[in-house]
Amino acid sequence: MTLDAKAIETLKGVSTATLTTVLLKKGLRNVWIRNAKPIRAGMPRIVGPAFTLRFVPAREDLATPASWGSPISTRAAIEDMPEGAVVVADAMGVSDAGIFGDILCFRMAKKGVAALITDGVMRDAAGVHSTNLPVWCNGVSAPPSVAGLTFVGWQETIGCGGVAVIPGDTIVVDDDGAVVIPQALLEEVLAEAPEQEAMEAWIMTEVDRGVPLPGLYPMNEETKKRYQEFKAKS
Repeated sequence: MTLDAKAIETLKGVSTATLTTVLLKKGLRNVWIRNAKPIRAGMPRIVGPAFTLRFVPAREDLATPASWGSPISTRAAIEDMPEGAVVVADAMGVSDAGIFGDILCFRMAKKGVAALITDGVMRDAAGVHSTNLPVWCNGVSAPPSVAGLTFVGWQETIGCGGVAVIPGDTIVVDDDGAVVIPQALLEEVLAEAPEQEAMEAWIMTEVDRGVPLPGLYPMNEETKKRYQEFKAKS
């Protein structure tokens, strides 16, 4: 689970909206995690390798408070989380059982976890806010995870918000939500995404000048030539 500093800095300069466009051009339509919304406003764009968690429906003999002390528990998983990881938790969209509260989030923050993303909900909202752990989720709920979920493992392929996530995939998350970049496509995305951002920034300056959209976005050949001339002078 490594992602070099240069790759992180490059992707911090690329919006998730741009990334979905770049990945769409490569044939990937399902890369945006549904129902993962920022728990508070003003969080920075975050980039990191995926560390996955998996919950399944609650089963009464397994989903008990006693399970929190077992070897397969969210507590054990948190101790395996490396600094800089983006934790992605498959909670199956369950909205009436919070997967984590303030104590667990505080431990994650202390370990240097970059962010937590889930299609489920949190609990202890005020306490979670106080930990300063960046969280994207689908809301809050008072009951604990075992009221509706059983934790079964970590660092395996999961489905979160309708998206397949494999440990080590690159996650980029911002105000528009979380996008998954498959490991096999990371180098291509790193090469192409900054150019997409630069091109769209130039298009915005053209819109500001009053240039009509037809032929500008998307670019026709004449506009491409003007853009290349702009790049050559920059």
